[in-house]
Amino acid sequence: MAWSAAARTFNVPTFDMAALRRRGPLAFGIGCASVATTRLWRSSSSSLRSMPGIKQAVQTDKAPAALGPYSQAIKANNLVFLSGILGLIPETGKFISDDVEDQTEQVLKNMGEILKASGASYSSVVKTTIMLADLKDFKTVNEIYAKYFNAPAPARSTYQVAALPLGAKIEIECIAAAL
Repeated sequence: MAWSAAARTFNVPTFDMAALRRRGPLAFGIGCASVATTRLWRSSSSSLRSMPGIKQAVQTDKAPAALGPYSQAIKANNLVFLSGILGLIPETGKFISDDVEDQTEQVLKNMGEILKASGASYSSVVKTTIMLADLKDFKTVNEIYAKYFNAPAPARSTYQVAALPLGAKIEIECIAAAL
């Protein structure tokens, strides 16, 4: 009952706890939190939708065009998100070769052009994701990749996938900090 005395001291209304227990006090507490959270989320998400320029497409002719309804990259706040990049020659839209070494070099050159168009660079890349048609190419790709990223190297994930667009041997996507 000490809480009851404290409640009166601070002019907090007292509640009939027995009645609240019968009605399910947890539902009352969770319901209030849920409503407050929903209102907060709705107000913040609607303000994001109404803010012009929250994201900006990055496009350059010095890298292959997107193969579908997506952007080469998106700049949002202080980050740049590059879509998966293939080893295509920008002028022809064809692979530089069927060789994983050549495709890896071309992917990273294309990445550099998109980064440059966004105002970023290899040194500002914080995360990469590499998708390989064959994980046996991991060591070969690492050797080429290391030439483009100085220490500290970006965080990275590498996966073998069932297939890549156009029969590519490698695809790389990345996230960079905008300069």
